[in-house]
Amino acid sequence: MSEPRIPLSVPHLAGNERSYLQECVDTNFVSSVGPFVPRFEAEFAARVGSPFGVACASGTAAIHVALQVAGVGAGDEVWVSDFTFIATVNPITYLGARPVLVDADPATWNMDAALVCEELRRRQRAGRPLPKALLPAHVLGLPTDLAPLMEVCQECGVTLVEDAAEALGAGFTAGPLAGRQVGTVGLLGCFSFNGNKIITTGGGGMMVTADAALARRAKHLTTQARRPGPEYWHDEVGYNYRLTNLAAALGVAQLEQLDAFLAAKRAIARRYDEALGAVPGVSLPPRPTWAAPSMWLYSILIDPTRAAVDRRRALEILDRHGIQARPVWAPAHLMPFYRDAERLGGGVGERLFEQGLSLPCSVGLRPAEQAEVIDVLMAALQGEVV
Repeated sequence: MSEPRIPLSVPHLAGNERSYLQECVDTNFVSSVGPFVPRFEAEFAARVGSPFGVACASGTAAIHVALQVAGVGAGDEVWVSDFTFIATVNPITYLGARPVLVDADPATWNMDAALVCEELRRRQRAGRPLPKALLPAHVLGLPTDLAPLMEVCQECGVTLVEDAAEALGAGFTAGPLAGRQVGTVGLLGCFSFNGNKIITTGGGGMMVTADAALARRAKHLTTQARRPGPEYWHDEVGYNYRLTNLAAALGVAQLEQLDAFLAAKRAIARRYDEALGAVPGVSLPPRPTWAAPSMWLYSILIDPTRAAVDRRRALEILDRHGIQARPVWAPAHLMPFYRDAERLGGGVGERLFEQGLSLPCSVGLRPAEQAEVIDVLMAALQGEVV
């Protein structure tokens, strides 16, 4: 069909974006050199509560560099969320390391902390090799239960790296991590600013850390590992993972609006909750008592044994009405190149994929548009439209 009338999640450019971009043009700082890059790094790090930020060309680049500076290399094991966007897993392979895919917890849709803790301690008792790093993803704006993971990683000497690409603004409200934001618990945390994220730079990412030496090394790697000075001298293999001044200018303007964006996302989530909470066959997104999700993509589960349609049919009906929805992530182990990867647990991620549907939740979604989404979806779930 043509462009949807009600898109899934699109940027909301309502602040200083135009002014800051014009400043870049007027000063001729449009590439990777310019004042907005360090400004964005500093302001973003401060906003999430981390001492250092390193801007990157994408969230994937941030994960790649974070794993490398964390010491992951060829032959190492990295335990990673199975139910996540594939960009969480691929950087492990870039480094020649081996992903071990950990199933989701049905209570959070994120990495099953109980599975990880049990297996790490079992391996440690048996004297078996342990992974170099643990890489949980905070999917769809829902925080992973990091408190037990942080404890077991410290106990077993495993490095914790967070993929917070989808969860900017989410945090912990109770327990040992109360007051912390996702991305700041592990040794390093990674974020994405793709066009559909809560804030966007058109494309781009950020790595944050409390370790000054790791931040310096990450910055070095993202800028082709070029040493200071007039000569083009590179002391290791680096990457062209720099963020442009133009993109950083967008990021600064978007960051200024983050609180309003989060409030809008959560208001949209409340309206969906109220409308869909009692509908047979529908499960709402997890609401752990110890966390505050950002509600980046509002996603439900549709049980085809209790609703009149399954997720695929609901998607088709919404599409026919000009409403863009989409399935949630397929687990990484279903991809042909990861089918032989070692796994912990199994079954939960596949069920989430089969039943999960993300609904329109752009920051600028109008109540009348959301009401239309709800009406069409309700009619589909009750068998009133085909």
